[in-house]
Amino acid sequence: MVLQVEKNTYEAKTQEIAKQLLAATRENRSFFASLRDQMRWDDKLLAWAMSNPGLRVQLFRFIDCLPALHSKPEVAAHLQEYLGDESVELPAALKGMLNFATPDSMPGQVAATTVSTAVETLAHKYISGENIKEVLKTIERLRKNKMAFTIDLLGEAVITEAEAQSYLDRYLDLMAQLVAASKKWTPVAAIDSAEGETLSQVQVSVKLTAFYSQFDPLDACGSEAKVSDRIRILLRRAQELGAAVHFDMEQYAYKDLTLSILKKILMEQEFRTRTDVGITIQAYLRDSERDTKDLIAWAKERGYPLTIRLVKGAYWDQETIKAAQKDWQQPVYNDKAATDANFETITQLLLENHEYVYAAIGSHNVRSQAVAIAIAETLNIPRRRFEMQVLYGMGDKLASALVARGHRVRVYCPYGELLPGMAYLIRRLLENTANSSFLRQSLEDRPVEELLAPPISKGDVPFAANHAAFANVADTDYADMELRNTAQTAFANVRQQLGKTYLPLINGEYQQTEQIIDSVNPSKYSEIVGKVGLISPEQAKAAMEAAKVAFPAWRRTPVKERADILRKAAVLMEQKRAELSAWIVLEVGKPVKEADAEVSEAIDFCNYYAQEMERLDKGYNYDIAGETNRYIYQPRGIAVVISPWNFPLAIAAGMTVAALATGNCTLLKPAETSSVIAAKFAEILVEAGIPKGVFQYVPGRGSTVGAYLVNHPDTHLIAFTGSQEVGCRIYADAAIVQPGQKHLKRVIAEMGGKNGLIIDESADLDAAVVGVVQSAFGYSGQKCSACSRVIVLEPIYDAFVQRLVEATHSLNIGLAESPSTQVGPVIDANARDRIKEYIEQGKKEAQAALEIPVTDTGYFVSPTIFSNVAPTAAIAQEEIFGPVVAVIKVKDFNEAIAVANGTNFALTGGLYSRTPSHIQQAEQEFEVGNLYINRTITGAIVARQPFGGFKMSGVGSKAGGPDYLLQFLEPRTITENIQRQGFAPIEGAE
Repeated sequence: MVLQVEKNTYEAKTQEIAKQLLAATRENRSFFASLRDQMRWDDKLLAWAMSNPGLRVQLFRFIDCLPALHSKPEVAAHLQEYLGDESVELPAALKGMLNFATPDSMPGQVAATTVSTAVETLAHKYISGENIKEVLKTIERLRKNKMAFTIDLLGEAVITEAEAQSYLDRYLDLMAQLVAASKKWTPVAAIDSAEGETLSQVQVSVKLTAFYSQFDPLDACGSEAKVSDRIRILLRRAQELGAAVHFDMEQYAYKDLTLSILKKILMEQEFRTRTDVGITIQAYLRDSERDTKDLIAWAKERGYPLTIRLVKGAYWDQETIKAAQKDWQQPVYNDKAATDANFETITQLLLENHEYVYAAIGSHNVRSQAVAIAIAETLNIPRRRFEMQVLYGMGDKLASALVARGHRVRVYCPYGELLPGMAYLIRRLLENTANSSFLRQSLEDRPVEELLAPPISKGDVPFAANHAAFANVADTDYADMELRNTAQTAFANVRQQLGKTYLPLINGEYQQTEQIIDSVNPSKYSEIVGKVGLISPEQAKAAMEAAKVAFPAWRRTPVKERADILRKAAVLMEQKRAELSAWIVLEVGKPVKEADAEVSEAIDFCNYYAQEMERLDKGYNYDIAGETNRYIYQPRGIAVVISPWNFPLAIAAGMTVAALATGNCTLLKPAETSSVIAAKFAEILVEAGIPKGVFQYVPGRGSTVGAYLVNHPDTHLIAFTGSQEVGCRIYADAAIVQPGQKHLKRVIAEMGGKNGLIIDESADLDAAVVGVVQSAFGYSGQKCSACSRVIVLEPIYDAFVQRLVEATHSLNIGLAESPSTQVGPVIDANARDRIKEYIEQGKKEAQAALEIPVTDTGYFVSPTIFSNVAPTAAIAQEEIFGPVVAVIKVKDFNEAIAVANGTNFALTGGLYSRTPSHIQQAEQEFEVGNLYINRTITGAIVARQPFGGFKMSGVGSKAGGPDYLLQFLEPRTITENIQRQGFAPIEGAE
């Protein structure tokens, strides 16, 4: 029977053991060892990083960049750029070393050699070997010191299926080599057996997500199927060889699916009796205690114990930043003491259930290990059922002290080339130099009582993003199974409504029409999403008359009332989020996650423009003695909104609510292919309380109804998003003053782009390839902001193209509603045929590096990559609006900027670089409205990245920004002389 003991029962014993361990780790080194360390540059770098926060940031950024630099002058130049930054206060020794005139000078090369060697030495401290020969030497040394090992294979991020297969193959090969080598090892009783049971001498640690390049919780079933096949192969081979396998835990988004997959596989008859397998729990996660209890209950049911490795967690910064950016709850504890306390709680939970799970306590915190030992000794737990673990190079003295006490110690040994291992090195350096690190605090000789005190959280308040200006709504987190189920239910509900008829809304009434068209599902064009009634020019005239009648009352409606209607619409959209996403997916073929993000954007537009109009309504006072001067705004009149199909809800909502918030009566004419979604938006505005005639939904043909509304003399403003051809025609038509027109029309037009992404030699290629794939092929390249040109510097061109092709080939192409789909259809047959014509043109101009066969049951076009493209080629100059990318080779960064700016457009652009001077140059010279550095170039967020361009990309201020509403308003100045008979109150005078 398992004992349940209160925590404080173990405290006295914990303190006693902790003091013994701490004393052992603080044994004085020899004078010569201390002197040698003082002379070593790797130790100096770490010491400086701990004492100087500014240097720490820049130094680690430099180290991150270092593997991409292939010459000493490059290294020297980057050293100066990173460490010469004004924010960095340099130690004298480092300042002197960086004081060289040019990077290719002798002092520059000496500096490059010195620092590169120091970083390489640092890396070797934490990485157990670059090849199998080095790793075997490390293992032999560990075994000589009575320590077991587990090997983690470092490598590039798995972003292609070829890399996922290679990851499996490399582990199969690694296990075979280690087991073959183990035949010659001398048995070590302390680690090779326990209680008469022989333990596996060889253990490997693997990352589950690396077995499938498209691993995604949204596609739980597809991810599980792909990953499980490869895990079974690994486990079978491990059993044949007699090797143990441990599964690491990664980012929080993958946790639940990872646990679910492993639980299912390890319950299969073939693997159920295996006890040489392990799973990891991260104590910094708020739900880790619950997960541990679930695993223990599952292990009881399984009937055969397995190991649970307990660690604190290695992705705190990443998890915190992601949660803040996504407006999700922080999944990790914000308070280090809360993590430490939770670690002790779970340690007790594991050890008190040692009959069902074996505990592997992974920590460099002396107290954390002492707690485990105190519990184990108190409960007299057999040695087989628990072990201590440390990271290679992180807890050497602690490991030796634990071995001396007779415990089984396992060292986690990362193995691989230094270049892909640099991300691991950065995590270890961050951990070692953090203020809250036990290792750092111990090095600083903090008082023993302080170091070993029980962790007490001062109240763990989750980190929150700074929303002082505006709070965005959160996208759906599809890692949550309940929310995935909600999405599936929504699709089922929406499918029951397919084929209904949607009529125009004119003056508060739905009107019958002579013409009705079918809106079809681009993924399966035989499926009718809805039937849409198109208005005639006569009905358009009636709508204009209704708007004229409604305008006087609407312009006088207090801003607060107008804003409240828009906020009510936002609340309704949030309530209908899953259904609205489903409509977007089915009517315009947008994959699920992107459809959900579009709903968020529409909600943000409602809330942001409501807030902005309340700000503008206050106006400005420029009073002086004897005179008041007020600067205020008034609505323009009637706004015609012509919205596109590619963001059928967000852009339609954004332009419409901007016009309504500012007091204009608004007619929404959506693209014909997305009129059902616009009808759903109209229903929401009506439900929110918009008065009749103030907003009207007027689907119609662009060539007739659209032209009529643009040319109407009572139209004051046209807000348009669409093609350059149509936008320029609207701009020209609106400039003509019609008979009876008493004003000049205002045109706000967003007309697309030919967006380029520059990749320089210092770029993180893993991130760059993923960023280009998402930017180019997300929604099949049908975003105004999509990447259609990649401009790559010559030294890395071939390597980049190869990985880009493999990563794109690994994408899933299919029905937009399928959770596994990354690339869905294009909008209609015309778009499909036009894009295919460009592809044929591209084959004449450049080399087709990738084209994939696609089905013809929907409007599908292959993701296509062209290499060796001339900057002046048609596919590099004209907007294709489809999944087609031109990869252009350039000699240097100046040429890259020139090529990037060499089109008629200036909407979005991007740069992947770790060279500060290149980033600065791009900020100054890259001619785009939205420049994105080291991230994707799509997915602008309201109030965070106001969106819009210039040149032929459009005219007007940025949507979702502080200037946008001004375009919908007329400013007025009102001056009043407040003197009467020479008298006026003077503020401040008695």
